[in-house]
Amino acid sequence: MSAILIDGKSVAARMTAEIASDAAAFQHATGVVPHLVAVLVGDDPASAVYVRNKQKACERAGLKSTLHRLPAETTEVELLMVVEQLNADSGVHGILVQLPLPKHIREQVILDAVVASKDVDCFHPQNVGLLVQGRPRFLPCTPAGCQRLLAEYKIETAGAHAVVLGRSEIVGKPMAMLLIQRGAVADATVTICHSRTRELAAIVRQADIVIAAIGKPRFVTADMVKPGAVVLDVGINREGDKLVGDVDFEPVSQVARAITPVPGGVGPMTIATLLRNTLTAAQLSAG
Repeated sequence: MSAILIDGKSVAARMTAEIASDAAAFQHATGVVPHLVAVLVGDDPASAVYVRNKQKACERAGLKSTLHRLPAETTEVELLMVVEQLNADSGVHGILVQLPLPKHIREQVILDAVVASKDVDCFHPQNVGLLVQGRPRFLPCTPAGCQRLLAEYKIETAGAHAVVLGRSEIVGKPMAMLLIQRGAVADATVTICHSRTRELAAIVRQADIVIAAIGKPRFVTADMVKPGAVVLDVGINREGDKLVGDVDFEPVSQVARAITPVPGGVGPMTIATLLRNTLTAAQLSAG
C-alpha cells in the first residue's frame, strides 16, 4: 500500500487522554463530574454496539455515563417526556438520542427537543446556526473528528479543493461548514456532491481532499481519485460479517497520498469528539 494510513484509533486514544486530564482538573476545581446520558429506543444491534462503545469511552475519560433503554413501542410523546426530564436535570450535561429511531417517531421532533446547551451531537438548530457563523458552542462529532485527523497528519487545507460526498445533516453539511471557515485546518474551497450531482466522478477527481459520507459501500473507486489526494472514509457498511467503508480501500490506497481505514479511522474520532463536547457542556453549565 502506497498511501499513508491515517490511524484514527491512535489519535482518538491521545484525544481521550487529553479529555481525561481536563475532566480531572475540572472535577477538582468544581466537584462536578461531566455526565453524558444516552437514550436508546428499541433493540437495533448496531445502535446497541455504538452506545456501548460510547459508554466505554466515557469510562476511559473519567466521565459519568448513563443509558436509558426504552422499548421499541415507546411513543413519540413518551420519548419527549424522557428528553424533557433530562433537559431539566442539572446533573445531566450531555444528551445523546441514538439514531435511528423507530419509524413511528419523528427524529427531527426529538432532536429539536433536546435543549441546545445539552445537545452534544450538535444537531439543534441553534447550535447549527452558531457553527455556520463560525462561533460554535459544540463541534459536530464526525466532521470535527475528520478535521482533527487532518491536523494530526499535517494535511494542508488552506486553498485546497475539498469534495464532500453526501449532504446529510450529520456529516456532509457540517463538514463543509468546518472546512470553509477562516482559520486552522480550514480555508478550503468546498464542493458538496450528492445523488443529483452531474458528472460526479469528474468532480471528485479534482479534489485534493475527499470526504466520503454517501452511505454506499466501496462507492469511491481508484479512477475517481486524483493521484496524491487525501481520502477520509466516513462510511460504515456491512458486507456479510465484514465492515467496509464508502471507499474501495485497497485500490484507492494505491493512488491516494493518505487514507483512513474502516474500521479504525474516522469512527473512534467521532466518539472522542462527543466526549469533548460533553466536557464543554459541563464547563459551560458551571459558568
